[in-house]
Formats: sequence, C-alpha cells, structure tokens
Amino acid sequence: MAFLSLGLPISAQARETAPVGIATFNMAWAGTIDDFIRHVEVCSVPEVNWCNSRIRTPRGTQRAAPEEEIRTRRCREATMVAAGGFEAMMMTAPCNAYGKRKHPARAETVENYNAKLSGLRATVENLIQNENIKIIAFQEVKSREVIEQVLGDFAGQFDVCVAPHDAFQTLAFAWDKSISSVPSNASSCVPNPHLAIGEQFQGEPVGHRVRPGLALRLVINGAPVSFLNIHLKSGCANLKTGRGFAGHKLTDPDPACEILNRQVPIIEDWVEKVATETPRFVLFGDFNRRIDEEERAPVAISEVRTDGSDPAGSNTKDEWGGVKSSYLWQEIADGFPVMHQVPLTSTERGCTGLKGLDHIVISNAIWQSQSRELSSRRIAVVKTYRQSIVTSDHCPNITVLEL
Repeated sequence: MAFLSLGLPISAQARETAPVGIATFNMAWAGTIDDFIRHVEVCSVPEVNWCNSRIRTPRGTQRAAPEEEIRTRRCREATMVAAGGFEAMMMTAPCNAYGKRKHPARAETVENYNAKLSGLRATVENLIQNENIKIIAFQEVKSREVIEQVLGDFAGQFDVCVAPHDAFQTLAFAWDKSISSVPSNASSCVPNPHLAIGEQFQGEPVGHRVRPGLALRLVINGAPVSFLNIHLKSGCANLKTGRGFAGHKLTDPDPACEILNRQVPIIEDWVEKVATETPRFVLFGDFNRRIDEEERAPVAISEVRTDGSDPAGSNTKDEWGGVKSSYLWQEIADGFPVMHQVPLTSTERGCTGLKGLDHIVISNAIWQSQSRELSSRRIAVVKTYRQSIVTSDHCPNITVLEL
C-alpha cells in the first residue's frame, strides 16, 4: 500500500476517482427582497421599534437579569402581534438579523439589501467559475428562490433542494448536474427534522426552532456519496475561554449548550445510519462548535462522558433528550464510523467574520481514496466599501475531494 508524505494511506481500490470541489456557506439570513420587505414591515411597527427578541445573557453568567427577561418578553409579544402570530414571526427575519444600529430604518432599505444579495451572488459565482465548486451546502437561507438567485448565471447548471422548515433559517444544497451519473430527479435529498429542537422561553407552549439537517445522495464515478448538511445550535462554540467568549463543555448548565447537547445523539445516529448505506460520506456545514479545538484537546476516553462510559457505546438520555457527552467531536468521531476533519490551511485576505465554526468532515472511505494531502480554504465574500448590510458574517469554506 502506498503512503502520502504525512503517512496517510491511499486506498488500493480499483475504482477511478475525479476531483470534485465542495463548499459550505452560511449566507446570514438570506431571503428574497419580498422576505426583506416583510421583515421591515414587522420591525418598523412603533410597538416593536426594531427590538431584539433574543434574550441577552452576560458573558460568564448562566441567567439573564430579571429586567432583561421582561424586556425580551415584551419584545417578543409585540413582534408576534405585528407579524400576525407566532408561526408568522418564525418565518420572518428578526429585527436584529442584519446588524445592530442606532438608526436601523435608515440602513435597512431595499437598496442596501440588494447590495447584500449582489454580494452573495458574486461570491457564489466566484466559487463556481474560479474555484470549480460543484457541490455547495448552504445555511441560513429561506427558500429555493433565494438559492436560485445567488447561483446567478449558473442557476440553470445546478440542481437545488431545500429542507422544509417552519422557521426562516433552513438549509439547502446546490449541485452541478454534470457530476452525478443519475438523473437529477433520481437523486435523494432527505431532511432530518429531528435536529430542529424547540427552545422554550418563559413557558411558551411552542419554542423557537433551531435548524433541521439535510442529506443529499449522489452517484459519483459509479458509487454513491452522501453529503450531510448541518447548522447546529449557536452559543456554545468554544471549549476553551478566549476572544471574549467563555469556554464550555456540552454538559455545562448553559441554555445553548443544553440544546447542542441534545443534538449530539441525533447527529450520531444519523451519521451511523448513513455510513451503513454509503461508506463514502461528507458531514459539513456550520457546526457552531470549535471541533478543531476539541480534536486538539487531550481528552481521555473516560472523560468524553460524565459517567465515564465509552463513547462508542450507548448513550443514556434524560427526559429532554440530553446525554452525558461533554464533547461533540469525541462523541461523534468515536470510531464507529471513523471520520476525519479536513484541516483549514489558509484564509483569503479580506475574509473576516465568524471563525472556527464551519467545518468539513469526511468518512474514512473518502480519506483513504485521496492521493494528496487534504486541506480546506476560507474564501472571502464579495462586498462593497462600507456596505450597510453585510454580505455574510461567514466566509465559504471549500475543499477538493477525489470522489
């Protein structure tokens, strides 16, 4: 068996492979112009006045101040009335979605939102035309319509599927029609609604819903490949305290960590099921967790779970679906199946925004078939000088895999 320079084995399989560029891109509350107009209509109502409906908990504390809870409740109630009910509010971008400003009514105009959409379209067209990307996993999108808009000149060249969801933010795939050996209508695109856990706030009967998952199965060079697109719960990103953010294990008594903890067994079960059906799979998207930081941490097997049990074994759930797992990466990469993170090796100049949250993970079957060292890159989004509404607070993360 041949080996790479870093000691990575190359599979002896006879199947031919070809390079396929893939990308994951969080587009930051991307909707159509009509979606944006609806957002402005709701948020500009005097009783709402662009209030922030998400509760603010001071860093280093577990609970917000009583006056903050009162403020948030009043904001949510006013926003629900303005939107026409809870379900309608969930389908509308919140009032702070596009930034915190002293005068949002001046900045949040159709003209400025069009600049965001133009930046997204130019960014995606660059990925396709200049980076040769064939498969894109999108997060924070509203609909198929906005995906087709940002594909721009390449919309007719790509197939699209979107995860149905009863909240604004969902996930989508776009893939070049030329890479799969089956007709587009035979490709399998299946959502995972179980990841869309509801967050309760002050006894609400229905809580804010986080994002579902989305799986895409294609046949590439004669064999199936599954792509799993995720956007996990935010607010529990760091294992170590740094950059002004407190470090957390997933078993800490933090509201965000508790939700992310409940998503862990769902991801693990999903990945294990897909692995039995298609050994070649890619798990990528916005993990909202520094799994690269977790991978580097010296964590013993007995420390992965609070009860000391082996992460490869069954995981005890509480009545809410929470588990004993303190770490995301060590739990899902327990060896069944074997998975590898594609390391981030470069970031383009001008690529600002959130870092360490978007990852690309591949199965061992794909890892073994690579003939060169794996790496990924962050690509800068296209933007104009002093753009009022940012193109995105994430940069696309791309890699090339031999599939």
